[in-house]
Amino acid sequence: MSPTSPPELHAQAAAHGVATHYETADKRRIDIPDDVVEAVLALLGPEPAPHSRVGTPASMPEPPRTWGWMIQLYGVRSLDSWAVGDFADLAAFTAWAASTGAGAILVNPLHAVAPVDPLPASPYSPSSRRFVNPLYLRVTDLPEYRTAPEALRAQVDALRPPLPEDGLIDYGTAWRAKHAALAVLFAGSTDVGRSTLTGGAETEDQWVDVWVGGDAALRDFATYTALAEVHGPDWRRWPAELRRPGAAATAAAPADRVAFHAWLQRRCAEQLDQANRAAEGMAVGIVHDLAVGIDPGGADAWTMQDVIAQGAKVGAPPDAFNQQGQDWGLATWRPDRLAASGYEPYRELLRDIFRHAGGLRVDHVAGLWRLWWVPPGRGPAEGTYVHYDDAAMLGVLIEEATRAGAVVVGEDLGTVEPVVSRTLQERNILGSAVLWFTRDGAGAFLPPAEWPANAVASISTHDLPTAAGFLAGEHVLARAEAGVLGGKYGRDVKDEWAAAALERTALLDLLDAEGLTEPDSTDDEIVLAMHRLLKRTPCRIVLVSPYDVLGAVRQPNLPGTTDQYPNWRLPLPLPLEDLTADARMHQIVDIFNS
Repeated sequence: MSPTSPPELHAQAAAHGVATHYETADKRRIDIPDDVVEAVLALLGPEPAPHSRVGTPASMPEPPRTWGWMIQLYGVRSLDSWAVGDFADLAAFTAWAASTGAGAILVNPLHAVAPVDPLPASPYSPSSRRFVNPLYLRVTDLPEYRTAPEALRAQVDALRPPLPEDGLIDYGTAWRAKHAALAVLFAGSTDVGRSTLTGGAETEDQWVDVWVGGDAALRDFATYTALAEVHGPDWRRWPAELRRPGAAATAAAPADRVAFHAWLQRRCAEQLDQANRAAEGMAVGIVHDLAVGIDPGGADAWTMQDVIAQGAKVGAPPDAFNQQGQDWGLATWRPDRLAASGYEPYRELLRDIFRHAGGLRVDHVAGLWRLWWVPPGRGPAEGTYVHYDDAAMLGVLIEEATRAGAVVVGEDLGTVEPVVSRTLQERNILGSAVLWFTRDGAGAFLPPAEWPANAVASISTHDLPTAAGFLAGEHVLARAEAGVLGGKYGRDVKDEWAAAALERTALLDLLDAEGLTEPDSTDDEIVLAMHRLLKRTPCRIVLVSPYDVLGAVRQPNLPGTTDQYPNWRLPLPLPLEDLTADARMHQIVDIFNS
């Protein structure tokens, strides 16, 4: 029996912003069991969060009207990249897109991931959202490579990995090769650099200072990464004296490795700047993607542990696509501690991203209002919502984006309260209008004229079927093969196939009603019609995926799976040089420039 009476428990929950019930997308009320409410309350302090005192701009400036591309950078490989797309590929694709009239490029999160081998594939489970994944460095564009002796360059060139035989992205092989090359270049430049750049830095600590400078956040990140190489990537398992930034951790971290990781971040920043220069003249430019949370054992959780909810993992309640709910395994802000800090850690995170971005997509933007917390030992459906001070969270976001002259996009799909989408519209933060989900109250596809204006329109997302995959029912087949249909997952395979057939028919009916297809249209013609439908919407920005344009069937990520599906490992079917010359890509350019 609960030690707290239900009325008292519910009063405590209300004071702390912990939900005791919620409403689904189809307006059903779901009551949260009292033991779940108690478990979540135990993760918060005894006092509710203080009220926000943030003053900020009322809304964003009006976003431009343009179109562009949405890419998974790891999959945009060129003949010069090392088996995975990199910052130079981003710059090249951006320059091409700008030359054809595109105004925006949305990329997957570029956040730093855990320093382990093999490197984690998911860009949405970052070790740090403030720093960048050095996997994306173009080795041969580094100044250390360009000024290296011929023999050293040959040594680096010999480390370049071959493309995997199965055609998938092999993060482990790619990072081992690139890491080895980076280590060679850094070591080769260190002796020269000590004498020419610093006037003769004689100790490792002095060399750390060369690359860290006065950036305390970079020093902490590099210190974490150096310690993780010794003690493993989860700081919660480190010796007690190292579990918090400070003198003990600084003394224990190998100085040469701290310098190395600081150098990597400096070079990442330089190459990102080059990519952004390629976007000059675009209406928006490169739009970064902000993951909803962080690895609870990673760098940000170590450096900011006082404002992170220890033990809670965020996810999502059950919905039509994920009928058992989702546990993303991510840590997030503790609302009371974040408010007490004046939201400074959140503000610093945004500033770091906006230094290299023309826009920001906020994954699961409803998390600025509330997040689904899963307490320790519970399944993803056994959580509840914890509310944040949305006025403060939005206010800081708007202030920092306005200061940077950037556009903000909120991913407001799934179980989202109406206030979220309404507020985004009112404050000129663009929402997300995805073809598969843009429907009326009865579930019918909306005609394009009725789509929201303050939104980014797209056919799909990285978590949803591609255009060709939707038409072929690949989203049913993939989930069936992965074993995430039927039984405890809800509808069985037969029912899913029937539902998919009805969805296809409904979409074709819309395209026919719009005069975009004929009864005998091929699937390729139907995909083009989907893009023409997007062109007809009033949405301010339309984003197109090369996966859709090239007829790729498999989606980049299949939620609810791990090793059952090649998540985040599917490259585009063409190298970058052929991609930008492909007639299908130019056909899309013609559609959106007409």
